[in-house]
Amino acid sequence: MPAADVMTSPRLRRRPRLWSFGAATLSTVLVVGGLAACSDEPDPLAEATTLATALGEGLADGDLSGIAFSDVSADEATASHAAVVAAVADSPHDVELTEVVLADDETSGTATYTHTWDIAGNPWTYDTQAPLALYEDVWEAQWAPDLVVDGLESDEVLRLSRTTAPRADILGAGDTPIVTQRPVKRVGVDKTRVEPADLDGTARALAELAQIDPEAYAAKVAGAGEKAFVDAVTLRAEGGAYDFDAMAAIPGVLLIDGTLPLAPTREFASDLLGRAGEATAEIVEASEGTIAAGDVTGLSGLQRQYDEQLRGTPGVALEAVSEAREPRVLLAEDPVPGEPLRTTLDVGVQELADSVLVGQEVPAAIVAIRPSTGEVLASATGAAGTGTATTAMYAPGSTFKVVTALALLRNGLTPDTPLDCSAEAVVDGRAFVNYPDYPAGKSGEISLTDVIANSCNTALINASGQVTQADLASAGEALGLGLAQQPGPGVFTGSVPAEAEGTEHAASMIGQGQVQASPVAMATVAASVAAGTTVRPTFLAQEADPVDSDLPDAAAAPLTADEAAQLGAFMRAVVTDGGGSFLLDVPGEPVGAKTGTAQYGDGSTNHAWMIATQGDLAVAVFVETGDYGSTTAGPLLEAFLVGLA
Repeated sequence: MPAADVMTSPRLRRRPRLWSFGAATLSTVLVVGGLAACSDEPDPLAEATTLATALGEGLADGDLSGIAFSDVSADEATASHAAVVAAVADSPHDVELTEVVLADDETSGTATYTHTWDIAGNPWTYDTQAPLALYEDVWEAQWAPDLVVDGLESDEVLRLSRTTAPRADILGAGDTPIVTQRPVKRVGVDKTRVEPADLDGTARALAELAQIDPEAYAAKVAGAGEKAFVDAVTLRAEGGAYDFDAMAAIPGVLLIDGTLPLAPTREFASDLLGRAGEATAEIVEASEGTIAAGDVTGLSGLQRQYDEQLRGTPGVALEAVSEAREPRVLLAEDPVPGEPLRTTLDVGVQELADSVLVGQEVPAAIVAIRPSTGEVLASATGAAGTGTATTAMYAPGSTFKVVTALALLRNGLTPDTPLDCSAEAVVDGRAFVNYPDYPAGKSGEISLTDVIANSCNTALINASGQVTQADLASAGEALGLGLAQQPGPGVFTGSVPAEAEGTEHAASMIGQGQVQASPVAMATVAASVAAGTTVRPTFLAQEADPVDSDLPDAAAAPLTADEAAQLGAFMRAVVTDGGGSFLLDVPGEPVGAKTGTAQYGDGSTNHAWMIATQGDLAVAVFVETGDYGSTTAGPLLEAFLVGLA
């Protein structure tokens, strides 16, 4: 067969810890003087290519067992390969067999490979060639380190050094830095500076000042090596929350200065932003060499979700090193800083929302949205909750009556339509009543406006036959409930079942039953009213990949400006004539609101809600366990609106 005979094979890919190779399809690019299709004669090109394919797989995955070498054993080749690539063993490595060429006598040839590495996010590509030879009817390869890396000498191995890229900030409205590098102090005990008998007391004294568990830290110190520095905690250096002078005065305690990406305060949107810190072992392992031990990465929240964007690409210097000669640079790349994550959060509004929730002993949240744009200005979860503002699922209670009012308007009722606000409404044997302090003067036949302003449960239960459950679901969708979330952090946008009958449908009329919402979802309802159109809230002020969702992106029957105006009038009536009268004196534009109380558990405890609009602002306030919307959530809403004035 002529020397021009060439055969190719598909790409062979190395995946750390897991190898998978598809069946190879071999093809002759150029054959001069063809081969008999059914001949029993040996096919040198096919046999050489079989060896070359297996060798490529071995170069990709580091396992050369089963490969015939002319000069070393397969085990020796495998050990040599491992030594060469030890510094980059966790980095993804592609090996593509690009051609096999035989000499004229068909007893020797050359296999050419293209190698592509991902070295900490930096691509590295080169070609190598492997000599092949036929010996006693067996094709063999000749081992050398330059099969792994082009030009590598027999005594050289790879050495990798990394330079961490500057981590980018998380920005708020107007590109105001929110999460940025701020000073911290790494606090711990140096066991070489403390007498063994004093270690327990030292550890406990430091733990008390650092506000961590003394018992756990004392045990950690006791279990560490004799010369160990035992980390206690890394603390903010600013804000005056810790007595660092007192810590430093404890014998054996060290305070090491550093920086970490932090928000302005510990409370600032902490549940949403998450935190960054030293990468866990699991993060390092999953990164395939992109992240190394000691790197700062996102650990939760937006810091984790957008970690790849924020952390950038580390710089690398990959060298060939030996004891006999100077290192040779094979790859040198400068670090590429991360890209800032732009959010819609307004620093002042968020700080106010966080401060209003200080002291809440049960999960609580405040969400503020700019209706004209859908931008979330604040998303605050109290210290007792996790995900309360964005992903929690609660019955919205009477705040949902804004949705019910829209469904009734769409079915022909008007603001003046009289409804029966009876003492009791019975559906399928279940009795519904009003809240205990319901005003007696607003009972009997009252207008739909008065029903919403005074939050009469029984009137809406009595009217449940005038709208279907599908009508409620459609109205909820028009106000933003149940729509697909925008790109960004995970959000529960609410759920209104499209099918329910009897008591379940009746309960839905007053925001109970199977109706659920999060604070951000109910803030969206208020925002849609204020905007005069269906709002989908957004947390990001940058383009981002869409979120996969089975939910619709838009309402099938969007909210109209006329409908929104009428709902706005209902919400204003809550303030002027109903349970939100305490908001009449809030400075600034007129406030519209809706109170909400939702029973849960055995019915003896309540979720407390309020939603409100004021100009181009929509707010939802939620407290997981309280008395009523107006008495528990109401003061928080008032403090927030007054604080913004």
